[in-house]
Amino acid sequence: MKVVIQRCKSASVTVNKAIISQIQRGYLLLVGISTQDTKEDVEKLANKLLKLRLFESTSEEASTKTEWIGKPWQNSIVDIKGEILSVSQFTLYANIKKGSKPDFHKSQKGHLAVELYEEFLKLLRQGLGEDKVKDGEFGAMMDVALVNDGPVTIVWDTRE
Repeated sequence: MKVVIQRCKSASVTVNKAIISQIQRGYLLLVGISTQDTKEDVEKLANKLLKLRLFESTSEEASTKTEWIGKPWQNSIVDIKGEILSVSQFTLYANIKKGSKPDFHKSQKGHLAVELYEEFLKLLRQGLGEDKVKDGEFGAMMDVALVNDGPVTIVWDTRE
């Protein structure tokens, strides 16, 4: 599985001109599922996201000359009681090496990908709280809005 993790101040998903999901402080995730991904990849990704320390600790000084408010990289999404907005993104596995049209053969087929994606959301909700994890609409054309915090943006693949 491949994920783009964006620490955000707020994020939302709009489908057919209606906002269907929105969060405040936390992560906006773009999640791609490949033809090789399994439940082990789902568990690995969910565990990593829940433990990853991308937020500052306001109880400690920054100890840097930057304008951090608190010491950076100290708290997880769980620690800050943040929110997650996850958006399925099959285009993360696009291959553009040949020609001018993307090739999506490495992306999992929708009916198989949705099973792994739903399991991923379930694990995040178990770790963070049912009301703290929102998602887009699987397979829909979505407008995704984001106020990136930092900016902090990390790309990770469970196979690397």
